[in-house]
Amino acid sequence: MLLKQLSVFLENKAGRLTQVTKVLNETAVNISAFSIADTAEFGILRMIVDKTDVALTALKEQGFSVNTTQVVGLVVSHQPGGLYRVLEQLDKAEIEIEYLYAFAHNLEAAVVIKSNDVEYAAKTLSDSGYNLLKEGELSE
Repeated sequence: MLLKQLSVFLENKAGRLTQVTKVLNETAVNISAFSIADTAEFGILRMIVDKTDVALTALKEQGFSVNTTQVVGLVVSHQPGGLYRVLEQLDKAEIEIEYLYAFAHNLEAAVVIKSNDVEYAAKTLSDSGYNLLKEGELSE
């Protein structure tokens, strides 16, 4: 199963992240996971939210440059080697990772992966026994 990720391009100016979260607050959209990568001039905010289409429309209406990308989300054990075993499966399948972000809670960790072939990555990980996340599952 693939997840839809929002990517918002932000000028590197004070208050821009606050403006994004204000729009999401006003439209009752909950953020489940996010990552920010920045340069001196701009940043890319990547998010998994509970109402992707609502967030996409609202952010565009407020003038933000935003798009969606398919990513793979999965659950791994929160112990040494958990992420290594995932990456090892992708390496064996010759899947290149463009970026990933993760968070851990209690005994499990959630990982979001963008690869050169997300559908093949999802199949590879599912066939290897990993529990793939479904849309909305992170916000439950």
